[in-house]
Amino acid sequence: MKKEIPLQLKVAIGVLLAGAVILGGEYLLVKLYPRYQQRIAEKTLKLLPYRNDSLGIEMQVAAGLYGKVESFPGGVKIIRPRFWSFSPTLTITSQPNPDQAPEFSPQVLAKWQTAGTYEVIARYSFEHLKINRRDAVLIWQYKDRAMTLTARVISPERIIEADCLPGREDEDLYLQACEDSMRTLKVAGPEPPAPSPPAEVLELTRRGPINKSRQ
Repeated sequence: MKKEIPLQLKVAIGVLLAGAVILGGEYLLVKLYPRYQQRIAEKTLKLLPYRNDSLGIEMQVAAGLYGKVESFPGGVKIIRPRFWSFSPTLTITSQPNPDQAPEFSPQVLAKWQTAGTYEVIARYSFEHLKINRRDAVLIWQYKDRAMTLTARVISPERIIEADCLPGREDEDLYLQACEDSMRTLKVAGPEPPAPSPPAEVLELTRRGPINKSRQ
């Protein structure tokens, strides 16, 4: 007659096996998940070339944003379809520059810079910079229950505006993809002249006391 394994021993063995599985899972999670996240980030942020002659632009678009391209009058929309969440989109428009000014006016810059305060826009941030030697701005803001990054780049011929919605899958990662893409935006037309080097200043150093004439 076979001896049956006591119920308490079965329970103990089950608890030990469950603990081993949990510990093994935690070990794999700690060791492998950061590497998995790194691979996902590298794949998402990889830059791919994009050019649109009708808009007068070329740029590098992050792979996490690059997908279906839809053209409309004066612009284009690039959508990375997602079946389970809000899809990241990059919308780029081009309009003539009526003033033919190579830079945004101080009044316009001041308006954009203070819009977050006066219009009470959540998570608003403004940066005035050069993108491929063109005058440009970057504006982050929380709009329609999602973060949005807007870039505006001006040339004497046209003004380019790019609006990027990162979606809700990984907001920080896809916002970085938006920013990396926008910082590569190049507008067609003659390039502005390189900034002049600062003028050389000659410093006159007094090497000794000045001799006073004798009375």
